[in-house]
Amino acid sequence: MSKQIVDAIGIKRALMRMTYEIVERNKGTKNLVLIGIKTRGLYLAQRIAGNLKRLEDVDIPVGALDISKYRDDLPEDEKKSMIHNQQLDFDITDKNVILVDDVLFTGRTIRAALDALMDQGRPAKINLAILVDRGHRELPIRPDFIGKNIPTAVDEQVKVSLTEVDDQDAISLIK
Repeated sequence: MSKQIVDAIGIKRALMRMTYEIVERNKGTKNLVLIGIKTRGLYLAQRIAGNLKRLEDVDIPVGALDISKYRDDLPEDEKKSMIHNQQLDFDITDKNVILVDDVLFTGRTIRAALDALMDQGRPAKINLAILVDRGHRELPIRPDFIGKNIPTAVDEQVKVSLTEVDDQDAISLIK
């Protein structure tokens, strides 16, 4: 059973609020870069960059991060055979990185993303922007910017749909 709990306007408002918080906490946009975790995190990062362009009239670099090689549920021999390579087309060294993803649950995706980021350079600072925080952390990871807190049961799922991938913007709770 699926129930929509946030519509397109709710997502737009949450991203705009997060954009303002990012500007305030970073005291502007100097040295700022946005890195979206593929797939939906990338589109959210691009939307935040669009908001920043409208608000501050700046073009913020946006990169995509593929964390599949960094997951902790891969067998060790498969991890060793993978080559870690440059994923971003800009340098993140000494930059203020905003790591963006759609849903934060156990924290394992973010742990993998941090490992992947460190292979790309050494940022001055990394902040985490999450559209939906659903709780149930297994690792000591917390977001800096949250679009929506949606308490869930462990057996429930949160599905973020974005126009770029799913032809609509919505957040649904699946029981």
